[in-house]
Amino acid sequence: MPEEGVQLSPPSHNLTSTEILYLAKLFVEQGVTKIRLTGGEPTVRKDIVELIQELGALRAIGLKELCITTNGISLARKLDSLVAAGLTNINLSLDTLDPFQYTLMTRRNGFEAAMKSVNKILDLKKGGWPIKFKINCVVMKGLNDREVVTFSELGRNEDIEVRFIEYMPFDGNRWSKGKMITYQETLDLIKQKYPDTHRIRDQPNDTSKTYKIPGFVGRIGFVTSMTENFCSSCNRLRITSDGNLKVCLFGKEEVSLRDILRDYNNGQPLDQSSLQTLEPWSVSGQEGLEHSSNTSPVLPDPRPRLLRLIGMAVKRKAEKHADLGELEKLENRPMILIGG
Repeated sequence: MPEEGVQLSPPSHNLTSTEILYLAKLFVEQGVTKIRLTGGEPTVRKDIVELIQELGALRAIGLKELCITTNGISLARKLDSLVAAGLTNINLSLDTLDPFQYTLMTRRNGFEAAMKSVNKILDLKKGGWPIKFKINCVVMKGLNDREVVTFSELGRNEDIEVRFIEYMPFDGNRWSKGKMITYQETLDLIKQKYPDTHRIRDQPNDTSKTYKIPGFVGRIGFVTSMTENFCSSCNRLRITSDGNLKVCLFGKEEVSLRDILRDYNNGQPLDQSSLQTLEPWSVSGQEGLEHSSNTSPVLPDPRPRLLRLIGMAVKRKAEKHADLGELEKLENRPMILIGG
């Protein structure tokens, strides 16, 4: 569902590409193996291909998966370049397969563009590109629950995972408990037609429960945040577009990594030239950069401060997020300002 009345952050508040790359390298060097760019909508960035290429270079120090979550509307024309730049995983958000319903739910005429992206991804996979592809569908009673079986059947002949996501309460998304359909209810709808649908082994730290319909090439998954949380195995960390670290999607607590970085540039956003004042480490990984006489003095390394703050935030992470009754009362950012 579209967010209502969302106040977008001023551009100067958001992380620059240089800052994104700096933090990405910091996390990868600490053992992070998967990075995802998400929303808003990552494909509207003018430098999205260059950013993916720079992030893809982190494979040399341990990155294994580079992913995006997208609405697919502007993906098709950039897809070849993104995959060539190093993109490995695509999650495409699509809540209906009905063009008219799509327009009602998203308030835009983007269905044909989204489906063009779906088909192009599948064509690339058939052509040998090893792309992991998932469609994310938030299921809501009275809106798209009648399409659950149709969505499931997308994987009949295609290597695709359709993930059904329980409707979650966030500021501005017109949350209503009456619209929520549980994971078990969604699974029951599928089993009415395909009674032999069965659970298959999930990977460690998966956020979804994965099922298979016998004879189908693809899979179906269920993200059960509301009815069966997976907090005990969740190892996700989120950095918002304005540089705040969230250790839980449903947690209000945030700490600013951006502000620490910008402390080393008089509070101003970092770009490639200002980054050279941070020694001995840079986005490119070069050690001991030489400075001409007219550059700014070398400043202390911000990594110790960043790592201490990240460590403290992770240690404070709650054992599990609040239950549904509490979640719907808690204030949180709109999803568009969190990403995911």
